[in-house]
Parts: sequence; C-alpha cells; structure tokens
Amino acid sequence: EALAMRRLFEQLRKVVHTRVTVLVEGETGTGKELIASAVHDWSDRRERLFVAQNCAALPENLLESELFGHKKGSFTGATEDKKGLFELADGGTLFLDEVGEMPLPLQAKLLRVLQEGEVRPVGAAKTFRVDTRIVAATNRDLEKEVAEGRFREDLFYRLNVIQIRVPPLRERPEDVLPLARLFVDRFAKAFKKPFRGLAPSAEQVLTHYAWPGNIRELKNLMERTVLLENGEWIEAEHLKLSGRTRSAQEASLGQRVDDALTGIIPATGIPFESLVEELERALILRASYATKWNQSRTAELLNLKRDKLRYRMKLYDLHATGQGDPSHSDAA
Repeated sequence: EALAMRRLFEQLRKVVHTRVTVLVEGETGTGKELIASAVHDWSDRRERLFVAQNCAALPENLLESELFGHKKGSFTGATEDKKGLFELADGGTLFLDEVGEMPLPLQAKLLRVLQEGEVRPVGAAKTFRVDTRIVAATNRDLEKEVAEGRFREDLFYRLNVIQIRVPPLRERPEDVLPLARLFVDRFAKAFKKPFRGLAPSAEQVLTHYAWPGNIRELKNLMERTVLLENGEWIEAEHLKLSGRTRSAQEASLGQRVDDALTGIIPATGIPFESLVEELERALILRASYATKWNQSRTAELLNLKRDKLRYRMKLYDLHATGQGDPSHSDAA
C-alpha cells in the first residue's frame, strides 16, 4: 500500500464519526466513490443507506427531482409523490459525484440543505428537515470554477470542510501489481478461467504503463484480458493497452520528476514539509524504477551515498514489488 494511500486512510479515520462534509478530489477512475463508501462504512451511519448520484448524468430538471423529490402534479409526468435521495439517505450518507457539473440553480438548493438541513421537494410549499451526510467528489478544480463563475463560492466553502485528494495511479506505481493480481484472481473466479496470475513479462508492461484511466482502466483491462484470453499465466502479449506506454526516454529522471509532481500541489496548497517529503519519496521511487532497483545505480543517479539512500528507502517503506526488500538487491 502506497504511503500516500496510508495517509489518506489515516485522514479518513479522523473524520468518519463526525457529520462534516467531505470533498473528494481526484482524476477520473481513481476510485472516489470507494473513498466515499469507506467514509460511510466506517462511520456510525453504516446501518443506514449510502446513496450515490452522478450530478453529470441527468439534465437539471431530472437531477432536481432525483435529489430533492417532487409532489404529484408538479410537472408533466409527475403522477405521484416521489422521495428524493436526500430523504432516502436521511440518517445515512449521500455521495454527490461530479458535483462540479451541478447547475447553479441546484447549487443554491444544495447550499440550503448544507446550511439549514432542510429540503423542499419540487412543487412543495413546505420544507422538511433531514440528517444526511454529504460526501462530494469532483475531478475539476473547484476554485477555478468559482473564479470563472461556474460554481458558487459559498457552496465551495461549505463542501470543502475536509478535503481528500485521491492520488492517480501514476503517482503510486507500487500499487499497480497488487491491484492487477487482485483483479485477475477476482475475474478468473467469476469467469471460471484457469489463470493463476501475471507472468513477469506482463508485470513489466503493467509497471511501465502511464495509466491515464487510473484504477478503472486497470480493472477493465484485467477483466477483458481474463475473459478473452486463455492460458495459465497472463503474458505481455495478452495485454491490449489503448493508452500511452512510458518510453525509454520517459524513464529518465527528469521526466519521472515531472510525472511525480503532476497533481501533487493542489490549488489550495499543502504544508511545505509534506511537499518535500512527498517529492523526496517520488524521486527515490521513480529513480529506482528507472534503474530496475539497482541501489548503486539509483544512489549514483540521485547523487546520494548508498547508506543515505537505504535509510530513506526504509523510512518510506520503498521496495521492489515482487522482489522483496530492495536493500537486499543490487543486481545489475
């Protein structure tokens, strides 16, 4: 498990038993709904409903009805009263995915729920109270959306009480193979296929791939591969990757540093010490991948003494996936 993910879960455990709103940020496919589900499952609301709604999936009028409910006759086709998701999730958790796509009029209604705990269904004359915890997610820069007038500033601050950033898969390459093995095992059982795991050739391809689609892309690849291919082990030739594979040139330290920095600094900023620690870890990890975990070459590449490199690897729990502790590995 990557250091960044351990920190994320430690942060979650501090807030799950509160009612504060959580804003989950991250690229598409990083598993934001799983984080929201964890907030619910670890909380004292776990016995009540967890309900999810993608705010980009419905036009404004339908989304309003879905979230807040409606009264019979309030619009064409409203043949009966309907409870909204806020009411259904009363006492539980409502996950609003892609909240940055919510139209401005609905943002005002969402703000009322967050401020007053009150919901007014479409066509209703009165409001009623709900105790629904909100977890929102977005792959947009909401501060930029606020500056450009597409997102309410007051709603942003209401949502952004606790901010959780889910790092993309390219920032935690040590998670790729454990996740891939998990998916292979799951889909082999589901499809009754004899696959036992990943061959070394497949592991090499997976660890050098950029994963623009993040965990969702990895999951879909493993599902498709297990379903369509045959054999005992998944080989490199079985993998049909549609995105970008890291070239030899991209494996250079300079490019790896660029990759490491991508997305590390959110618009809201982070403490200096945290950034330095994250950058140091990313540098060592990506330099190690570039040298195939040869410690002498990695230390030379980073202009570090080997004992200092070993100390930092131990500090950050860095080791070659599937090869044991890198302090015992110095193969050319």
